[in-house]
Amino acid sequence: MVDPLERWRELGLPDKPDYAGLLTFAGMPYTQDAAQLDGVDVAIVGAPTDDLVSDRPGARFGPRAIRAASCPPGPHLETGIDAFSALRVVDFGDAAVLPADPVRTHEQIGRTVGQVVAAGAIPMVLGGDHSITEPNVRAVAAKHGPVGLVHFDTHTDTGTEVFDAELSHGTPMYRLVRDGHVVGSRYVQIGLRGYWPGEAEFTWQRQNAITSFFMHDVRELGIREVVERTVAAVGGGPVFLTVDVDVLDPVFAPGTGTPEPGGMTSADLLWACRELARRLQLVGVDVVEVLPTAIGAADVTALVAERVVREALTGIAQRRA
Repeated sequence: MVDPLERWRELGLPDKPDYAGLLTFAGMPYTQDAAQLDGVDVAIVGAPTDDLVSDRPGARFGPRAIRAASCPPGPHLETGIDAFSALRVVDFGDAAVLPADPVRTHEQIGRTVGQVVAAGAIPMVLGGDHSITEPNVRAVAAKHGPVGLVHFDTHTDTGTEVFDAELSHGTPMYRLVRDGHVVGSRYVQIGLRGYWPGEAEFTWQRQNAITSFFMHDVRELGIREVVERTVAAVGGGPVFLTVDVDVLDPVFAPGTGTPEPGGMTSADLLWACRELARRLQLVGVDVVEVLPTAIGAADVTALVAERVVREALTGIAQRRA
């Protein structure tokens, strides 16, 4: 296993400058050897693909940008917990994506996430477009059985097809529920707004007992009440957390493929991710649709996506403590 901090530790220093050394998430040790996942609590996995987007491409550059936005470990100032001390975290590198071949790409993402799950670790996957949630959840459900799902997004992603394509970043949740990998009654969507999908999709969701919180619900109820109701709906048992950064208002996440005004604040999203990770049995997490190449994005969107992962890690550490 490669320790990106080794040369600095030889000097007696606990960390390195953010801009120096091997690019791994938060400077964590790096490996692509599944045998070295023994004893690991959480493994970061990159899924750099955007072949299945229906609007602006560029999310294939998301995992690299999120890693670059990560800062060294340290105690969370609100909780007092350093997740990287409480948990053993490694960067497991990127899945072997194949440009222009989304089927084989998904197979490889599922294979890589499956190696993490088989080792008893929690995969935290950096996307990539939202289609990657399908192989992520399939790999997790192969070990844990059908899972609950907490889904932050502008869109439901429960279309049967998008532009006549069944495999798309707008269809993964439909396919996961349809195929029995996600339990509809344990599936909660948060932050919905905009102009898609339509009545057909919402009728199907009601038939499958899926819970939807629209942005007006978040505004009127407040994020704490939405989280309380989410925990009650999802209940006990294994849960997957998926965060599409377009759930945020474009002020907070300008670099995404389908921005929609009127979204969540980063403060609400980050708190919610930490609280859900603290209270639920998370068995997998992904954060998707980071478009660092978008005009005006700078590294704002990658930074908030990195913090989503970090807050989820903190919540997991709190739960185990």
